[in-house]
Amino acid sequence: MNDHNQVLYAQRPKGKSMEGLWEFPGGKLEPGETAEKAIQRELMEELNLHVELTDLIPLTFASQEYDDFIMIMPLFICRQWSGTLHPNEGQAYAWVNLDDLKSHPPPQTPQLLKVIRRSV
Repeated sequence: MNDHNQVLYAQRPKGKSMEGLWEFPGGKLEPGETAEKAIQRELMEELNLHVELTDLIPLTFASQEYDDFIMIMPLFICRQWSGTLHPNEGQAYAWVNLDDLKSHPPPQTPQLLKVIRRSV
């Protein structure tokens, strides 16, 4: 979240599964990797942002069932990072006000909005 309580959203790039979906930045866990290490790595790989593990505040998790897999997403709030935001995979990104999340719908939007609002 930035200083204006906006959340960072990235749009899945062309050619990837679920192309065009707006979502919180992140990705798959590597073998032996914690959720915190994974988000640290993914933010650097995808958006050129470095976060310290101590700046990741656990918030909640969400799950979504698809035809061939179940996605479980641990969610963190991070208010401090370094680096210049640059989408390394060519994806679109946006800082989105909580009230505007409905126009960039990820899975679980209604439930996540409630949890995020309670935390700010």
